Amino acid sequence: MPRQKLTLIDPDVRFFHALADPTRLAIVRELAGLPEVCACDFTTCCDVRQPTVSHHLKILREAGVIVSERRGTSIFYRLAPGAIERLRAFSAELSGEPQVIPASTLRRNARPVERPLPQA
Repeated sequence: MPRQKLTLIDPDVRFFHALADPTRLAIVRELAGLPEVCACDFTTCCDVRQPTVSHHLKILREAGVIVSERRGTSIFYRLAPGAIERLRAFSAELSGEPQVIPASTLRRNARPVERPLPQA
């Protein structure tokens, strides 16, 4: 079976793949302690050049880990509002805690989303 492109796979895989790189994890750690950071300031925490930082920021943004806002010629980044909750939900799933029922399944005539069973 051919390897799937990262853009076509499970969003959780993209999310954790984005966090698995040391430079991207350093960016997330930097953002965790601050309300926002200018893109130009990441070179000091990551010890890489600006083009490399931009590449990593793009991957984190596409995975839903961070969000950005342009102000004039600067771009400011912060953790995505749902990023921490995604980590908590995944952790709860692994520990066997009950899952929260999505609101969409509570609406009349809504069908629950079926997930394939893991293959052994």
